[in-house]
Amino acid sequence: MGDFGYLAQQIINGLQLGFVYALIALGYTMVYGIIRLINFAHGDVFMVGAFVGFYVIGGLAPMGLGPISLLLALVAAIAVCTVLAVVIERLAYRPLRSAPKIASLITAIGVSIFLQNAVLVWISSKQLPYTRADGAAFVPAKTAFTVAGVSVSTMQVFIIVTTLLLLVFLDTFVSKTRIGKAMRATSQDREAAGLMGVNINSVIALAFFIGPALGAVAGVFNGMYYGSVKFNMGFIPGIKSFTAAVIGGIGNLRGAMLGGFLLGITESLASGFISNAYRDVIAFIVLILVLIFRPGGLLGEAVAEKV
Repeated sequence: MGDFGYLAQQIINGLQLGFVYALIALGYTMVYGIIRLINFAHGDVFMVGAFVGFYVIGGLAPMGLGPISLLLALVAAIAVCTVLAVVIERLAYRPLRSAPKIASLITAIGVSIFLQNAVLVWISSKQLPYTRADGAAFVPAKTAFTVAGVSVSTMQVFIIVTTLLLLVFLDTFVSKTRIGKAMRATSQDREAAGLMGVNINSVIALAFFIGPALGAVAGVFNGMYYGSVKFNMGFIPGIKSFTAAVIGGIGNLRGAMLGGFLLGITESLASGFISNAYRDVIAFIVLILVLIFRPGGLLGEAVAEKV
């Protein structure tokens, strides 16, 4: 493979990683855009989705259902993660909605620690690998096609295509539908939206429904692609995805998508051309540069502080 082929291969790998980051980043940016809360528990909801996918695929593997088992795993992960997130919002975040922001932030960190330790104690402290039979449900390593020496795996194709469909659907939903307009109105001015008849609680609950659903999909993809799950696997992807949301412009859906793509490609190129040890360093250098030269993010807007 020549230099161009190697570059193209790294870009494909970066896109696959970036799409996963984008899915998780959308959960951060939707919640922050509506209630100005950085939901640090979102990365652990992603982890729960990965575990649900792991056990569903493992349980269905002996039946020989093929790709259907992956689709069923996605449905199950979405169901579990959305219910979990809505319960967290109702019990942990809603009572603090009028409290100082630091209280909600500390609560989010506490929920994150609780979810990690719950999985650690109740499920396993070890890394749980997919078996050969589980992998046969949807072979991540199988090459779908090769162009000019650049190999694209079946799992990469599935991740990229599925994520693109989800991103287009979400963007259309928020920009074109009535409830999407209510979400945008709530994001701009919660009190005014309430006075105009918008059910604020329903809008916030919907944000905690959609974001974790996307995170669940990302969790299943991540577990299948890397071949294992672990109780703390949501921490680093969660931080990276939050970084992607900030790079694109926190609170901006298209910004979260753009930030995810850029961060994924940056990490992949850094791993391929510099060193895998420096990928995280370079990713956060990009974040620092963006915050220095464009504090609101690439697609964000500078907002004047009210005094």
